[in-house]
Amino acid sequence: MGVFTYEHETSSVIPPARIFKAIILDADNFILKVAPQVIQKIEIIEGDGGIGSIRKVTFSDGGKTGFFKQINEVIDTENLKFHYSVIEGEVLGDKLEKALHEIKYLASPNGGTIVKTTDKFITKGDAEFSAEEAKIAYEKAVGLFKLFEAYLLANPDAYN
Repeated sequence: MGVFTYEHETSSVIPPARIFKAIILDADNFILKVAPQVIQKIEIIEGDGGIGSIRKVTFSDGGKTGFFKQINEVIDTENLKFHYSVIEGEVLGDKLEKALHEIKYLASPNGGTIVKTTDKFITKGDAEFSAEEAKIAYEKAVGLFKLFEAYLLANPDAYN
């Protein structure tokens, strides 16, 4: 088993508390409303949606087929941090045992947000995971994030 760490930043003109409220605190409703072409269904299969809860996220036909399961590890509303692990599903492929994601939403000088993410990919056995594979996963996540940002820009009264 090996660990590959990938750190990256994304920025937005939306304030951090608003993004966190929409994407993290109301994820089950917000994501389905904004990206039904990517995400078909989000189910809480264990817990109440808080820390320790397990969600099953099913992709739409317009996105990648299949599903993944994630467990919420940290939901820090004061410091706008969210940590979760992907523990099962096609997104892990043949190489990964699990993937840990640590996300921090920070205020930027222009009133927007800097999203700092640390991804840790835990490989199966001696499998190798490359920076290129991590970058592909990151680019898909940023594409989804930009859909969320566009919705919040087009709906200025949402999640204030």
